[in-house]
Amino acid sequence: MVAFNVYIPQTSESSAEIATRTGLAREVIEEKFGLLRKGRAAPDEHVSDMAVRAARPLLSHVPAEEIDAVLYFGSPHKDYPVWMAAPKIQYELGARRAMAFEVMCVSAGLPIALDVARSMLLANPHLRTVLLAGASKESTLIDYRNPRSRFMFNFGDGAAAALLKRGHRHNPVLATAAISDGSFHGFVKVPAGGTKKPASLSTVEEGLHFLDVSDPQEMKRRLDPVSAERFIQVARLAAERSGYQPEQIRFVAMLHTKRSLFRRVMEALGVPPERRVYLESHGHMSAIDPLVALDEANKRRILQPGDLIIFLSAGTGYTWAATALSWG
Repeated sequence: MVAFNVYIPQTSESSAEIATRTGLAREVIEEKFGLLRKGRAAPDEHVSDMAVRAARPLLSHVPAEEIDAVLYFGSPHKDYPVWMAAPKIQYELGARRAMAFEVMCVSAGLPIALDVARSMLLANPHLRTVLLAGASKESTLIDYRNPRSRFMFNFGDGAAAALLKRGHRHNPVLATAAISDGSFHGFVKVPAGGTKKPASLSTVEEGLHFLDVSDPQEMKRRLDPVSAERFIQVARLAAERSGYQPEQIRFVAMLHTKRSLFRRVMEALGVPPERRVYLESHGHMSAIDPLVALDEANKRRILQPGDLIIFLSAGTGYTWAATALSWG
């Protein structure tokens, strides 16, 4: 990885504001949800715009005309439905030679996209540089009046980008591991707007264009016993596939989730409190969380050359994924 960059909107929504809008106690938002504040994009600021803002500074490392591929890995909730953000990002950056495409794995997008980009660079001698860019504006999919979607009240806005180059000796991207359990496919979705329930006046009036959970109790009953162990399993497996022992993991760049789950995973992977980054001032931003956590760790000078880093995420549906990287 040649370089990476993060963009967070200047406007934010505080825990107090979220408490007022949801009717929940501020202490619940801060302690259980693990959220002090989260970024909110401007009304005229969309995922393609934020992705470009995150990616543009990376052109100081590689000229735009040398980029061979632009890969969008962020939220599928974009400027328009049935539309690719990648070509716009390619055009705005001036990467005229680059092919533009997308990898969709909702919140598990970064580890999967890194694996796709790494594999392409290893397999295709005509590719030398891949730019990954992702963004999220999923805060606009949340209806605070709907208690079924409570676990998504932490959704915020932001963007991140990373530049990969074949043969680059610093921060090499290593192996990936993932587990999918498609039996969870029906729990989390926007009910209307697809082919099963096309958009209509009635779907708008019924509020069916926000994220919803069909059966929160059943999802929790089935997910809670397995989620932490699958996070831990893919993290350890990514380390082992990269030629390391799990005990050598030094930093885990994990998506934002409730505090109790975060602590359990960190403790199991042997990451002490002083080496943890919890995104309580950012919230959950779909696929970009691990890059934001890496950025925070770098700013806090947590990382040392040779550290084994694990990018760790999960996406509803459900897929748990981890990709290893050797820092420095």
